[in-house]
Amino acid sequence: MKSVSIVVPVYNEGDNIEHFAVAVEAEMTKLAYDWELIFVDDGSKDNSLEIIERLQEQNKHIKVLALSRNCGHQMALTCGLDHAQGDAVISMDGDMQHPPALIPELLRIWESGYEIVQTIRLDTQGVSWLKKKTSELYYKLINNLSSVKIRPGGSDFRLLDRQAVEALRKYREHDRFLRGMVTLLGFKMAEVPFVAPPRFAGKSKYSFSKMAKLAVDGIVGYSVVPLRAAFVAGIILALFSFLLFLHVLYAYVCDEAVSGWTTIMVCLSLFGGTQLIMLGVMGEYLGRIYTEVKNRPLYLLKNDGNEEKSHV
Repeated sequence: MKSVSIVVPVYNEGDNIEHFAVAVEAEMTKLAYDWELIFVDDGSKDNSLEIIERLQEQNKHIKVLALSRNCGHQMALTCGLDHAQGDAVISMDGDMQHPPALIPELLRIWESGYEIVQTIRLDTQGVSWLKKKTSELYYKLINNLSSVKIRPGGSDFRLLDRQAVEALRKYREHDRFLRGMVTLLGFKMAEVPFVAPPRFAGKSKYSFSKMAKLAVDGIVGYSVVPLRAAFVAGIILALFSFLLFLHVLYAYVCDEAVSGWTTIMVCLSLFGGTQLIMLGVMGEYLGRIYTEVKNRPLYLLKNDGNEEKSHV
């Protein structure tokens, strides 16, 4: 009998966990698979871990992995994928915005021969117009900058075949953008559209700063266009400064030079600001190189068979 692993990262989702676990079990009991539901606690500060441990005692299908600290959604997903043993591995959020009712459809498509089954979010109920527009603009930006095309509406709700999981495990960079990494794998992929319902309880844990970091990870991790843009900007400004030099030289020869600080201040602001932007872009890439060469573990577990364990 084939087996299925369902990986769910959790951060302060105490109000959602039990309802989600019941919904998943209701779907899986209809299907002829061995299955496991792996909750990855990402350093929750509420009672999420206690609830999962209680459910684990009551249900042999439920497992828990607890990170030693809050490492972020993408790292928690990575941890779950590293420990999942199923022939197929489904990753999803536990707030009910990734409907468990779609699990049978993902498995049906997988059984038909696809190694990756990616869900595509057509709409999210209860989300503001501004957030939808910024998400749309982000996907346009990253697809214009990067050679790796990210499907608009794609999410971390997907099924991966065992072969795809093993391939994904070979990617060990620290600044992780799993949507791009899955696309890079190149395996046969199918898509399943859905409309995300509102959260069952609580609020999204993705703050603006976390969303901005994920956006930067997606752009910088899969494109060198920002570096090239900084180079082009440098050339343009060099040409501009040369023309300005000719203007100043002409004014000096013609004895039309007028003392003043406006032009100087404008030029200093323009060149200084642009140089700082260029240095910032280069610093972003250099910082990522620095993070990688330190080769620290991606995460630390505080409960893996009751033994503390790290993973690189």
